[in-house]
Order: sequence, then C-alpha cells, then structure tokens
Amino acid sequence: WPRRLAAMEGAPLADWSCTAQTSQTMLHRLDSAIANGDVHRGTRAVIIAVGVNTDGRREVLGMDIGPSEAEPFWKAFLRSLADRGLRGVKLVIADDHKGLRAAARRVFNATHQRCRIHWMRNALAHAPAKQRTAVAAMLKTIFAQETRAEAEAQWEIVADALREKQPKLGALMDASRDDVLAYMSFPREHWTQIASTNPLERVNRKVKRRADVIGIFPNDEAIIRLVGALMLETNDEWAVARRYMSLETLGRVTENPTVRLPAVAT
Repeated sequence: WPRRLAAMEGAPLADWSCTAQTSQTMLHRLDSAIANGDVHRGTRAVIIAVGVNTDGRREVLGMDIGPSEAEPFWKAFLRSLADRGLRGVKLVIADDHKGLRAAARRVFNATHQRCRIHWMRNALAHAPAKQRTAVAAMLKTIFAQETRAEAEAQWEIVADALREKQPKLGALMDASRDDVLAYMSFPREHWTQIASTNPLERVNRKVKRRADVIGIFPNDEAIIRLVGALMLETNDEWAVARRYMSLETLGRVTENPTVRLPAVAT
C-alpha cells in the first residue's frame, strides 16, 4: 500500500474522473499526539481533503500534517492540490477556521461553508441552559426555509428577537450569516451533504479509533502510514458505492454542464 499511497498523493487530479471540475470539497482536521524521542510530546494537525467530482462520487484528494492550522499551512496544502490540477472548486466545507477560509479564497476563490451543526452548538453555548430548547427551535426555523433569501430574512428576524437578552448570540449571528447559509446557493438536492462536515464524521471516527489504539506516534511517518492506509481503504469503498450526488444536479453547478458517465461502470 505505500506505493498506492504515494501514487494517490502524486496523482494529477485533473485525471481523476473530472475532479478538476469538482463541485464541493470538504476539509476536516484531526490532532494526533506525537512523542519526539522520550523527552518532548506535542500535537500535530492532520488535515484530510475530500471532494465530490463531476461523476458524483467522493474521492480523497489528499492529506497533510503540520504544526498548526494557521493560514500558511492551509494555503500550502491547498496549493499542493491546485498544483496537481484541482480546479473548479465551488465550496469548501469546514469548521470555523479563519486560516482555511482565507486560504480557500486565495487559492481557489471558493465559497466557505461553515459547518451548520458545529455553528448551532456554538450558538447555543451563548444561551442560558434553561432557554436552549427554545433558542434551538427559533434557530431551526431559519434552516427550514425553502430558499436562501427566505432563510436570510428569517435569520434577521431571529437575530433581532434574541439580540436584546443574548447580545453575544446576536453578535455571533451578525458575523456568521453568510458562511452558515452558503450551502443554500447550491441545488436543494445537495443541501444535506454540504451544510455540515457530518458526512466526514464516519471517516474521522475511523481514524480516531485506530489512533487511540496506538496512543502516541513516534514520528510523522507513523501517522502518515496509519491515516494514509485508512484513506486508501475509504477511497476504495467510495469507488464502488452509489453516486453521492446525481449527475443531473451536478450539471447545474459545474463549469462544464456536460457531465459524463465514467468509462467503466461501477
């Protein structure tokens, strides 16, 4: 598998089932512990990029390891994907990483979607415990709207209703509306897949389970071997699974509306 991992990490993305015109790319991170000899212990940020290509299938685009999640780290990682041919990125879905948001804009000029699930948790943390059920119900009315325009109007109504008694929540809503509702500019059929990072949680749980067994990694190469093997396994599963998104709906968001079937049916 090491040769397969090296081949995947160096493969031209333009040759990957039209991934050069991918509709969405989802990125997530995982901190894994490392022991540098027997003296110093620290953490390393492991980032994984997953894309949905114009054949409607998910692919692992790449992974990297670094000391932090600052913009230079994200920018170097995204630039490496662009250098391999990745083009046409429409949306980057992640948690609230300012470094990633800036890097995605610089490298791909892509829209950022802040994970809606994590945003809800952050929002409710600003509400008194006894009022969280009511606040959650109010926030959910935003995401029940049929269009982005309607959701934005409802967002303002809810924010104004909460602002007086919960100013921190009101300020959060003022600052995050566009990032949280970005997914609504895409076909409704995609909303479930692109509103949050939840579709990646199964992958992350798999990585965490294996990492917990090892506990402390001796070096970066050990992390790459573990996570790389899991990503190859995941990529193989997705290659034979049903399409994640339909060709018809993808044709409405790709730069080339003429989508095609893969050369070999799976």
